[in-house]
Amino acid sequence: MRRLSVALAAALSACAYGFSGGGLPTHVRTVAVIPFSNETASPEITREVTDALRDGLGKRLGLRDASEEKASAIARGTIVKYEIDVPVAYSADPNQATATRRRLQIVVDVEIYDQVLGKTIWQKKSIMGEGEYSERFEAEGRKQAINRIVNEVIEGAQSQW
Repeated sequence: MRRLSVALAAALSACAYGFSGGGLPTHVRTVAVIPFSNETASPEITREVTDALRDGLGKRLGLRDASEEKASAIARGTIVKYEIDVPVAYSADPNQATATRRRLQIVVDVEIYDQVLGKTIWQKKSIMGEGEYSERFEAEGRKQAINRIVNEVIEGAQSQW
């Protein structure tokens, strides 16, 4: 029984030391976040998603930013949907038909690719982030939605063994 416990502890510690940055392989220390392809009519969303993902991978997974040629991993993807003005709450004034709260949705496909081993580390299609905002404050809702997407990507990358 003692041997089994020692063997199990050794195996678990080997797994713990076999990966860095959560569930990423130890050789993945740098990442290049390629600007996402954008299939929407909102050009600013590309920069916002790319910057937020680069920041999240650096701060939360400890990956350093690198050029595509020098990075051990690449994060890339496509913004497939950006929908705004989904009404959430309406004004109580019956003479005023405007919504006071709105929701937006962003849907992306994401892949993290290991350039050293030449294989995909993690990928997921149709990651949806939603955000709510007051009228004329769409940027706040967009930031919420992008943060939710970044969280899902990081959690997915961390779950890899």
